[in-house]
Amino acid sequence: MNFLALIESKREGKTLAPGQIQHFIHRFTAGEIPDYQMAAMLMAIYFRGLDATETRALTLAMRDSGDLLKFPKDPRLIVDKHSTGGIGDKVSLPLAPLLACLGFRVPMISGRGLGITGGTLDKLDSIPGFKTLLPVERIVAQVQKIGCAICGQTHKMVPADKKIYALRDASGTVPSIPLIVASILSKKLTENLDAMILDVKFGCAAFMTNKADARKLAKAMVTLANDCGVNTHAILTGMDVPLGRTAGNWLEVKESVACLENQDDADDLRELVLVSAAHLLVQTRQTKNFSAAKRKAEEFLNSGAPRAKFDEMLRAQGVNLKEFNKKLSFDSTAPVVFELKSPRDGFVSQCDARIIGEAVRDLGGGRLTKDSVIQYDVGVDRMMKPGERVEKHFPLARIHATSKAQAEIAVRRIQSAYKISTTRPKVPSLVAGIILR
Repeated sequence: MNFLALIESKREGKTLAPGQIQHFIHRFTAGEIPDYQMAAMLMAIYFRGLDATETRALTLAMRDSGDLLKFPKDPRLIVDKHSTGGIGDKVSLPLAPLLACLGFRVPMISGRGLGITGGTLDKLDSIPGFKTLLPVERIVAQVQKIGCAICGQTHKMVPADKKIYALRDASGTVPSIPLIVASILSKKLTENLDAMILDVKFGCAAFMTNKADARKLAKAMVTLANDCGVNTHAILTGMDVPLGRTAGNWLEVKESVACLENQDDADDLRELVLVSAAHLLVQTRQTKNFSAAKRKAEEFLNSGAPRAKFDEMLRAQGVNLKEFNKKLSFDSTAPVVFELKSPRDGFVSQCDARIIGEAVRDLGGGRLTKDSVIQYDVGVDRMMKPGERVEKHFPLARIHATSKAQAEIAVRRIQSAYKISTTRPKVPSLVAGIILR
């Protein structure tokens, strides 16, 4: 195969055959195609796009570049959830054990954050002893035994995606819908899922800043996933405001536990956990309608069983629960805590998620590069949300930092994220759309 000819063909807007795509992905993964040529192909795809058949071929070729999860026959269906990422999005942590309690198997292969977007594995890394890298056999065994695992992909799972994503990041080709679809679904399809729910976010702190682009991405993923045999729905959710009241790795773990214990006052987090579970119950025909499914999910969440299941998962992945609960008992584990106070009476009309995310990243809670060292205990908590009333000098949020100087800088930045108005603003619904097929 002449790979240069394929690059030129795509550059001219021509369609590549599935066999051609499968072959060059295999050769690239094997190290037979140099990075500079693959970067050229990615740029051609960025400008010329891929049709549905090409995107499917790319996704499956990437999926088949490494190991797949293979589960024994079992009446429990295999399901998962994927979010396109945002600030304070810790839904996976309470959702996985809830789904396990609802009778599903959940092999949740997750990723790390880059830039302002938090990663599920970074949150879990803030838990002392938690092992995020598990061999394929152990992932399968744990899911079979307790119903869920949250971990990263092994070096043998979807290696093509790892290599291609690094090139996309370095070549400015990340914002390509076919490449995004292939990257996300190639990883999820390794899990041999029966059903999946996608949370596609839009807003100032989301990858897709407007709803129309988010809908386009969601539709592309739902169509392809269903075509590949995975019953998939997508919800569109806003990311102009952080999800929940915390942003920062350990702080989000604490909020996730509070959600599992029904002690959390973040209605949006609880709502999104329940909505995600309800969709999967309906998709898999476990419940007839969405309202009944959501009630069922809420009953299980309220029962305390998902909290116990979460502990079971932690123990299976190396956590000493006594140490974990001791850390949970501390009000803060960061050296410095500052309060940001409201400058006036009124209603919160804005809490800019992008500014919050940038502040958390610069406190050390996120990455500027893939090699950045994470400070797991920094972040923001007790965030007031749009529509809530505040009085002058009432705390709008708390900043957790490694030093006083860092905290003072963060306070000034986060202050700019907030706007206080004299009238209560209209707060949009969390779920702004649903893509069924």
